[in-house]
Amino acid sequence: MSVTRSEQPTPDYVPGHDLLAGKVVVVTAAAGAGIGAAVVRRALEEGAKAVVFSDTHERRLAEAEEVLAGEFGADRVRQLVCDVTREADVQALLDAAEDLGGVDVMVNNAGLGGTSDILAMGDDEWGRVIDITLTGTMRCTRAAGTRFVAAGRKGVIVNNASVIGWRAQEGQAHYAAAKAGVMALTRCAALDLAPHGIRVNAVSPSLAMHPFLEKVTSPELLVELKQREAFGRAAAPWEVANVMVFLASDYSSYLTGEVLSVSSQHA
Repeated sequence: MSVTRSEQPTPDYVPGHDLLAGKVVVVTAAAGAGIGAAVVRRALEEGAKAVVFSDTHERRLAEAEEVLAGEFGADRVRQLVCDVTREADVQALLDAAEDLGGVDVMVNNAGLGGTSDILAMGDDEWGRVIDITLTGTMRCTRAAGTRFVAAGRKGVIVNNASVIGWRAQEGQAHYAAAKAGVMALTRCAALDLAPHGIRVNAVSPSLAMHPFLEKVTSPELLVELKQREAFGRAAAPWEVANVMVFLASDYSSYLTGEVLSVSSQHA
């Protein structure tokens, strides 16, 4: 029996409480208006010493830097074009953090989706989604972990997975496989890095609404996806960012290898 859920209002925005005071935070895929951009803003509101954020879109990066520098100060924000499929780009991103005192928190948000039936999916399409979403997360985890160990720093890594790594959806074999891989990577990397005092966790959002998602998703599918949520609505990107900031903060000091579902689907 299907249930029609009324759409509950989005709650008021939560003010910062200095959860990341003094930290240097690096965030991938953070231009625009999605989860990555929300994480950058939340980290600054939570007192981060500086945030280095990246994307592959140079113009959007420059625009985001200008806005954030005006609000939070030019000394606290830095942007850099970074393609996570390129090791040199990943290293350059972390080099930029070194100029600010070195990375304390690595947020791996970069990912690529799309819809394609498995019978029509070519190797190139499969490979690109896996390389950006899964292997890119591994590259950034490896690079940040290496820097943490070299500096003797008990850093934190937060990955962005997805509920689609747990459940099936038509046309999402490549993306679901990549996100399930991010979950497994998170758990295994957490054990590898635990002896160094480094924590690795992930969030698993169900549906976070932002302009790009609205452009690439049909209204009918969005209605269907919202109906799967107990609140009858999508999350605002900042609601997902709040959980990522929690995982990056000392409030989650005993959590590692965990994947937190940022979803109302399980209610």
